[in-house]
Amino acid sequence: QVQLVESGGGLVQAGGSLRLSCAASGSIFSINAMGWYRQAPGKQRELVAAITSGGNTDYADSVKGRFTISRDNALKTVYLQMNSLKPEDTAVYYCNMNIRRTYYGKWNDYWGQGTQVTVSS
Repeated sequence: QVQLVESGGGLVQAGGSLRLSCAASGSIFSINAMGWYRQAPGKQRELVAAITSGGNTDYADSVKGRFTISRDNALKTVYLQMNSLKPEDTAVYYCNMNIRRTYYGKWNDYWGQGTQVTVSS
């Protein structure tokens, strides 16, 4: 069993900062890419940021220069530092990891339960 547990969401004023964390636990052999997605009410889930096992990053245009994704492989954790937050960043944020549970196993995507981020104007 693999579990992703997120933390760090909350309510913040526009211009403020939050740091999200997502830790994986369970039977894990290797983790490939990690990422953060978000879903606002009435909208589709969208990719916010991603980071490869080698540390290469990619960001949605709407968050470039404000958000930073990072990872700690030893802790099996991915982080999202969010600065200069805007009301339009309000959404439920989900972490995602591409995980292989055994040496010969397949790569599968796992999701966290989601954490609410609310930015007030």
